[in-house]
Amino acid sequence: MNKKKEPAELSPKQAWQVLQDDPRALLVDIRSTMEFLFVGHPRGAVHVAWIDEPDWDINPHFVPEIRKLLLGGAVCDAQEGCAPVILICRSGKRSVEAGKALLNAGLKNVYHVDEGFEGDLDDNHQRGTVGGWRFHGLPWEQC
Repeated sequence: MNKKKEPAELSPKQAWQVLQDDPRALLVDIRSTMEFLFVGHPRGAVHVAWIDEPDWDINPHFVPEIRKLLLGGAVCDAQEGCAPVILICRSGKRSVEAGKALLNAGLKNVYHVDEGFEGDLDDNHQRGTVGGWRFHGLPWEQC
């Protein structure tokens, strides 16, 4: 049986709690640059796009960029393990794929925010009303 590696799911509130409980935890917003800047992002999140304009291709440097943020593994130790890496996108779909890439590259402690920053579409095809980081009133900012 071939079990695919997938990042563990966290609700927005669970992700916020991990960030409060573990100062080593890293929240990475993987949306496009335009989404990060103009839609807003969780306060304290770092930005490493998984897919970005102008070509909308997967970022070939995504894994190395995350490794740099983790100081090449320097934030891992025998007692506490590696720092949690929490990925967030718009609605929790891209973050699964980005998390798989990190796990397949050997990183541990990879999570994704299941509702993302804006949540799924509601009946009026709008985001932000049925879930997501902002919906739950968690800290965020906009450029």
